[in-house]
Order: sequence, then C-alpha cells, then structure tokens
Amino acid sequence: MANPKVARTSGATNGLTAPAPPSNSRVVSLPAAREKFRDFLTRKGLRVTNQRLAIFETAYAQKEHFTAEQLLDHARKVDDSVSRATVYRTLPIMTESALLREVDIGSGEKFYLPINEGGTQVAQVVCVDCDRIFEISAPFMEWYGSTVSSKLGLTPVSQRLQVSAHCNTWRNTGACPRRG
Repeated sequence: MANPKVARTSGATNGLTAPAPPSNSRVVSLPAAREKFRDFLTRKGLRVTNQRLAIFETAYAQKEHFTAEQLLDHARKVDDSVSRATVYRTLPIMTESALLREVDIGSGEKFYLPINEGGTQVAQVVCVDCDRIFEISAPFMEWYGSTVSSKLGLTPVSQRLQVSAHCNTWRNTGACPRRG
C-alpha cells in the first residue's frame, strides 16, 4: 500500500462519506495540541527544538494517513534542517503523547494520523483492494477494553480494532470509484 487514503465515518455507514466527528467528541485546536506537545517534551526532559516543532506542525497539517518518509518530505519544506533521524525519533513521542495515532496494517510500513478528536476510540477498516484506510467511530472499544482487562485484574494501556476487507464494487465490476 503505497499511499493509503483515509475516510472517517462516525457510525455504521458504507464508508463513502466522511461526516463530522460525533457530537460527544472534542476537537483539539492546533494551539492546544502544540502546547500539549511542548509540555510533553518538557516533562520527558526533551528539548523543544525548531525541528521537532516543524515535524509537529507538518504532522498536524495532514488530512490523510502518512508515513514517516512522507512526513520527512513535507517537514523539510517547513524547515530544511529536519533530519530523517529526528522524524523517526519524534513520531513515537507524538504517539505516546496521544497527538498521533499509529496504524500498522501489516504492510511493513506504519501510518500516522493526527488525533483531532479528544478521547474518541476508532477502528480501522483497511480495504486491501482500494488502498484506503477507513476510520470508524467505535465508542464500545473503551468499555470492552476496560471490561475484559478488569476481569483479569489489569488496566488497559492501549487497544485497537482493525479489519482488512475486500471492496465489493471492485470484486463485482473491476472498477472502484475510491481506487486511487
């Protein structure tokens, strides 16, 4: 999957549209996310550098899933001193700080997407025919993760739900309007 496309849906839809986030979610503003990133770096004893800020700004400007290499290309347009190593070290920091969601679809390459909705659990549906990653609101995941973990005397740290699927339109007609 060279460059997946993302479609965000808020419920049980066919995935062809991308409605607004659910009404119970909070959209995180760019200034608030920037401050959260700065605070997280400081708490971890890491320096707030121009390169890290350029990576943050570039990552938060992305509307679709992106890879580390794609982020590097875009970040160098903001600050040409951004190094590959700094991108690869900053992505886990942004993921740990809950500013980016990491998506591993088993292709050997990880994809990232800014978390713009506070506290909203999502599931990914990866179309193996259309090269798309659909994000579906999945509020049941928090309850499920807490319930099964507590039965074992554990506290959940992270969880994910990912489904790989074939495109019915592609399979039936050989053409798909979403295929890029």
